[in-house]
Formats: sequence, C-alpha cells, structure tokens
Amino acid sequence: MTPTRSPRRPRELTPLDLGISVACLVSAIAVCWLFFVQLTGGIGWFGFALAVFGVYLGLLYVVTSDRSGSHVAADRVMTAVVTLFAFAVFVPLVLVIGYVVAKGLPALSFHFFLQDQGGITPSQPGSAGGGAHAIVGTLEQVGLALLLSLPLGLAVAIFLNESRSKWRRPVRIFVDAMSGLPSIVAGLFIYAVLILPYAQKVHLLSFNGFMASLALSLTMLPTIARPVEVVLRLVPAGLREGSLALGSSRAKTVWSVVLPTARTGIATAVVLAIARVVGETAPLILTAFGFDLMNANPFSGPQESLPLFVFQNIRKPSVATISRGYAGALALLIVVLFLFVIARVIGRDRSVRPPRRRRRVVASEGVVA
Repeated sequence: MTPTRSPRRPRELTPLDLGISVACLVSAIAVCWLFFVQLTGGIGWFGFALAVFGVYLGLLYVVTSDRSGSHVAADRVMTAVVTLFAFAVFVPLVLVIGYVVAKGLPALSFHFFLQDQGGITPSQPGSAGGGAHAIVGTLEQVGLALLLSLPLGLAVAIFLNESRSKWRRPVRIFVDAMSGLPSIVAGLFIYAVLILPYAQKVHLLSFNGFMASLALSLTMLPTIARPVEVVLRLVPAGLREGSLALGSSRAKTVWSVVLPTARTGIATAVVLAIARVVGETAPLILTAFGFDLMNANPFSGPQESLPLFVFQNIRKPSVATISRGYAGALALLIVVLFLFVIARVIGRDRSVRPPRRRRRVVASEGVVA
C-alpha cells in the first residue's frame, strides 16, 4: 500500500529540509574528494567545485523526491541553482564595492564635495582638493541627457505599443539595433557630425557638457524605450476599453490612464537608463573633454565629470593622484545611490497606501466607520 503524503506547498522549507540539503552537500564533497583526490590525479579547484555542485543536485533531487515527491524535488533543485547564481553575482559586486570603498575612503572628505582641483599639484596629498566640479558636471550631463531622452523614449514606446502604424516594425528594429550600440560610437557620432565640422563656427557645438549629454542620450534612448514598451504592454486592456467607452480619446486614455498605471515601470526604466550612462567615460572624452576647474555651464567650454575624473587620475603615476581617482570612484557610487533613491521616490506607487485606523463616530443615525 502506497504511503500517503500530507499536502504541502513546494516552497515550504522545514528544518528537516535544511538538514537534508546540508547532508547532501557534505556527501557530495566526500564523494568528489574520494574520486578526484584519492583515486585520480585531481581536476583543479574549479572543476572540483562544479563536480561537487552537480553531485549535490543529484543527491538532493533523489532524496527530496523520495520524501516529498518530484514536484518538490524539482523546486529544491531549481532553488539551489538560482541561489548559486545569485551568490556568484553578489560576491563580485560586494568585492568591487568593498575595494572601491577601502581605496577611496582615505582620500574622501567633506571638502571633496565642495572644492575643485584648482592649484593642486602632484606633490600634495590625496586628500587635497576635491571633485565638486566633476560632481556638478555629472549631474548636469546626466540630467540633460535624461531630459532629452525620456520624452522621446516615452513617445517611441507609446508609438510601438498603442499605434497600429506600419512603421512600428522598422522603428522597433532600429531601437533594438541602438540597444547594442557601444557608447564610444555615440561619442564618435556626436564628435564627427557636430563637433568636428562646426566647433570653429558655432560655440555651442564645441567641447562642452551639452555635447556629452547628446552622446549619453543616444545611449539612454533605447534603454528607456524598450522597458517602457514592455510595461505599457502589461497594462490591462480593460482599463483602455473603459476609458474609451466613457468617451475619452486615445491620446487622453494614454495620458490619463495608461501612463499613470505604468508609472512604477517607467521609474524602473529611468533607473536603468541612469545606471547605463552615469559611469560612461568613452563618449565624454570625445565630447566633454574634461576640465580641472569648476564649470557649471554645460553649454560653454569643456566640462569635467566623475568618470572622466576617475579615468584621468587613475592613469597618472602619482600615488596621491591615484588616491584622488579612487575617491572620485567612491563619490560616483554615492551619487548613483542618491539618483536611484530620487528616482524610486518619484516613481513609487502612491495608490497603494496602508489602511488608516478606522475612526468610529457615534451619530444620531447610527455608527459610521
């Protein structure tokens, strides 16, 4: 007679399940050690780790399947695989951030955010001077690029999702092609089309922060358009139909119903776009050119940015200058975190609010909640 099992959700994890997982891992290590260390010549630490993980997955599936069924066993195996990949991504990220913090924190101080590099020589310590000019340049260039690419990216996403034009397919192909565009190609395009032929004639089309913003906007545009198109596609059709049934035009429906519903996804697309361009250096070398002093006007003269500041200081032979470069990298991390927080606060869903405490008011007609 087949023993009956009590129903359970595959994602439920009990202490016994944790014990089984640990036992399977220990058994896998013992088996691989016996086979690869004692019986053979070994395969290296990376091959040994892969062999241990493969044997562990097999043992985990067999034991869990015998105890809880094949569905739970498959869930446990996939959980282990996803956890390993998440760990493999998380560990390098922590190491990179920790390295930048450890190298940049000694040279980073409060006046780094208030001073530029005016009068700083290589013989001075790394804590001398600051990167305020680079921070201002980064904020202005990324802000202008976002101001240029966000409306255009929204328009492209709305066109691809809401219209029935025959040009949707060519536009989608063009946007997909731009998604793989190297950032240096965008910088070369602005340099060759605008700066090189017109820099001597038009002051605005010379090396400045605005040219850098144009190059960054070319990179940001597909990063905004494609995710927003996917988010707009997920908006329920019933909302559109209800708005149209009430007499609204398609433009009014998109503006008043579709875009507010997809606000959180649009904010995520903005965050991705900022993350895509805020650390770019190659297009800025050909457009902003860099400048060691404060230039708060992005439309006139060369302008510094944090990626350029890091690039130019890291490659110099002076130890103090290199430490300033690491301080700039740490400041870039802080600025990126600050921009992400702002984007999340602006794009958060305010329609979902925690329920307020009910107040009972005793009236002559009865109790009103």
